[in-house]
Amino acid sequence: MSDNKRIIIFDTTLRDGEQSPGASMTIFEKIQLAHQLQKLGVDIIEAGFPVISKGDFEAVNQIARQVKGPKICALARAKAQDIEAAAAALEPATNKRIHTFIATSDIHMKYKLKMTREQVVLQAVAAVKKAKTYVDDVEFSAEDAARSDPNFLFQVLEAVISAGATTVNIPDTVGYSTPLEFAQLIKSIKDNVPNIESAAISVHCHNDLGLASANSLAAVEAGAEQVECTVNGIGERSGNCALEEIVMALNTRSDVFGHKTRIDTKQLVPSSKMVESFTGINVQPNKAIVGRNAFAHEAGIHQHGVIANRGTYEIMRAEDVGFESNEFVLGKHSGRHAMKLWLSRNNIRLADDEVAALSESVKSLCDQKKRITDSDVFAILKETQQEAVAMAEPTHFMETRRW
Repeated sequence: MSDNKRIIIFDTTLRDGEQSPGASMTIFEKIQLAHQLQKLGVDIIEAGFPVISKGDFEAVNQIARQVKGPKICALARAKAQDIEAAAAALEPATNKRIHTFIATSDIHMKYKLKMTREQVVLQAVAAVKKAKTYVDDVEFSAEDAARSDPNFLFQVLEAVISAGATTVNIPDTVGYSTPLEFAQLIKSIKDNVPNIESAAISVHCHNDLGLASANSLAAVEAGAEQVECTVNGIGERSGNCALEEIVMALNTRSDVFGHKTRIDTKQLVPSSKMVESFTGINVQPNKAIVGRNAFAHEAGIHQHGVIANRGTYEIMRAEDVGFESNEFVLGKHSGRHAMKLWLSRNNIRLADDEVAALSESVKSLCDQKKRITDSDVFAILKETQQEAVAMAEPTHFMETRRW
């Protein structure tokens, strides 16, 4: 892949993401989220799995009708009824894709499908050919590709590309692979599938070992052109590659990857908050990019460094991902530099010895409370600096979440 080539962002929050236990969304919520994904700038929205329920069919159909810009995709097993349902649901879309799949690992074929390798190849080819009668753009996924016999995987991929698949997806379905292994698999596909240039290579990594984003980035370095991901990394079991992580890794380390996306990064936090609200799955505070602590600083050494130059401890700008600003937290680890900044933002002037005393009082309070708020600091000030507090103009420095 040449430098600065754009990576296709395939968002499957509405399909794989919704498969997180307890994450089901209403049709209205799915449509609202699809509009937000369009605003975010994703290339492809996998809107759902139409054959599984009337609700999923209707959601895909309404998104296909209402959301313009991104390509709208529907999932289908390598079965005629699934493909027919996907095609019917996608009918209103002007830009659409059918995504069909079948497992290719020995364990899946033996215990789940109860099919031979020959039967799997025939069914995969038949599914792609049928999908091509409805749409020009067909994606084929070899489920559990990372645990498949590579030579059989090459055979399947060659066959489905010959049948008309325009994208071939290589899933690490159970999050088993490592970055080196996964990169080698992508390279081996490029080297051993003779017609691979006729199709884009996609990857879909799960996070069971916490390696989904790392595996996806390794695949990009090895030549993958599309990454399948979800907002907040939600999905089956431990989830999927997190969209915000893959996008900001590509943006922040363009010197390493040499690729870019068309994502409007300032929409990452609003998208994250919408998914959090609709699914009820809260983002962990230390979640990369969109967690509430991602741009928060409590340690005095860090606060001093960031006040002097943000680049000392921040490799990204909070504003660039959708937060209003970074955040300084007053706590037992914070120092006088953060306290002076808090006082300045609240138009309070104190002598250096008074600042030091206030910092010590705040630290003492931290032994009793986990999180200090503006109200706590003002309460301390009222006991010792009533005149300064009376002149203050509170800015809610710590209490307001900036997004």
